[in-house]
Amino acid sequence: MNALLVLEQVLNGLQLGVMLFLLAAGLTLVFGIMDLINLAHGSLYMVGAFAAATVTQWTGSFVLGLLAALPAAALTGMAVEVIALRSLYERSHLDQVLATFGLILFLNEMVRIVWGPRAIFMDVPQALSGTVEIVPGAPYPMYRLAIILVGIAVAMFLYVLITRTRVGMLIRAGASDRETIGALGVNVRLLYTLVFGLGAALAGLAGAMAGPIFAVEVGMGEGILILTFVVIVIGGIGSIRGALVGALLVGLVDTLGRAFLPVLFRFVLDPASADGVGASLASMSIYILMAGILVWRPSGLFPAHG
Repeated sequence: MNALLVLEQVLNGLQLGVMLFLLAAGLTLVFGIMDLINLAHGSLYMVGAFAAATVTQWTGSFVLGLLAALPAAALTGMAVEVIALRSLYERSHLDQVLATFGLILFLNEMVRIVWGPRAIFMDVPQALSGTVEIVPGAPYPMYRLAIILVGIAVAMFLYVLITRTRVGMLIRAGASDRETIGALGVNVRLLYTLVFGLGAALAGLAGAMAGPIFAVEVGMGEGILILTFVVIVIGGIGSIRGALVGALLVGLVDTLGRAFLPVLFRFVLDPASADGVGASLASMSIYILMAGILVWRPSGLFPAHG
């Protein structure tokens, strides 16, 4: 097996893992702190992608599109939290699932009304359209490498925010004992809205960066949301560190499985059967990984807040 091909697929896995981390970080904060299951998180990813695509088309600048996606997703998320989700905090998880599933349908239709049913295709920004030789003879798309670097920067930002700032202290306190910090004079409702907005902004950032790789279309958030929940279960609910490790694991296992399992099965099966069995096992691989980790650690790898 070609070592350069393996390296390329490992980098592809890291890039997918970073995208999943941006989604999982916000979702695990909301779930860990507010005890809210938000199925509509993928819709905020979609809103960020559409906002980025629209502003990029208007201005010709991908950077401006990226900058527009953050407030668009954050404001949409905060509005949803205030209008629809605030009354669900004391309700059962089943009520939250049903309500946020309804929000998926609402936001999909809203996007369809505003942007129409057709997909939007974004070009990779000119400055990042080339390749970089990671090692001699192994060119890798500069844009995908930039996504990995952005993910690392966001992980560092979240680490500093959660562990080194007053806001992070309040977030951690709110996760463990919301009644006490409320009694100490902290506006818990405002804190929750801001945390939800932060999670939405991260989802919007992921959507904006996914735009040049995938088609920007209605419903694009549902598929990746399933992977995001797998990440959270593997990493541990409420843990940013768990979200990062889980996302990288899922990205690598999914990408390497799809790339190499059919090839490996060709050593023991005919090519047609190998491709079928390999593709089926590859699509199951992250769920097998999740099951194995839950048998070993039922609460996930890092079931701690922060």
